[in-house]
Amino acid sequence: MPLVLALLLGALSALVMFPAAQHLRSLQDGERARATLSTGGSCMAGHCQVEFEAGGRAVVADLPVGSGGGKSSVGTPLTVRYQADDPHVVAREEDVDGGGAAVLAVVSGAGALLFLTVSVGAAIVVARQRRAAR
Repeated sequence: MPLVLALLLGALSALVMFPAAQHLRSLQDGERARATLSTGGSCMAGHCQVEFEAGGRAVVADLPVGSGGGKSSVGTPLTVRYQADDPHVVAREEDVDGGGAAVLAVVSGAGALLFLTVSVGAAIVVARQRRAAR
């Protein structure tokens, strides 16, 4: 069981949270705009939307996985960064350093290493017990 947890946490870290943190960092040089949180929810899971104006057009965009601000209520003003060529690629300005995604990538990676160590330790103990029983 610890080995399964190690694999799941490792996959979460490597396949979801690390790419999410890289995506957030990619917007550090993006265009800045004042936005309003239009749909609340679990922003860390990517269920929040913001409304802002880009190039004279109103844009409604989803915040990416790993975004913070989940406790903010609908209508909360915030600053976002977006890609100039695609304003639907957006992130909160507070998250462009990697945000919660970077923290979760490290935490889930450390959890994976912990459970992997427990699995290896348990395998060694079982192997020693089998040798002693002979």
